[in-house]
Amino acid sequence: MEKNSLITLVKAYFEKIDAGDPTYIDLFHDEVTFFFPKFGDAVGKQALLEFGDKIGSSLNSIWHDIEQFNFIVSGNTVVVEGQEGGVMRDGTKWPDNHISSGRFCSVFECNDNLISRMYIYVDPDFPSRDSERIATLSRVTL
Repeated sequence: MEKNSLITLVKAYFEKIDAGDPTYIDLFHDEVTFFFPKFGDAVGKQALLEFGDKIGSSLNSIWHDIEQFNFIVSGNTVVVEGQEGGVMRDGTKWPDNHISSGRFCSVFECNDNLISRMYIYVDPDFPSRDSERIATLSRVTL
């Protein structure tokens, strides 16, 4: 795939996720490999759907600042550095821009015009409730 086609495919994933469009799954190979912190490694569309259900049950909404994404493309690999945010089920908005800035990095591999690998690197404590690690690591006084 050409660089622009790879970026277009990855952008389509984020656009569909932000819109709550369940057809995002059609962008993936049947045997997609997937990683998300705390969920772990998984293989296949069914595992990706399971993850979507789990994370979706904790969120009212999610957004990604797609226009500001930094894309790095090498071969069939696309690395995305960006910012995300949203609203938790309890109404808590994130990032708080105090402790959390909503930064993430995701690595995609694409084959046959589909995503075959997606590894998401992000702090899954979206609303900054992990007070033990925040107290240990943050330079911000709570």
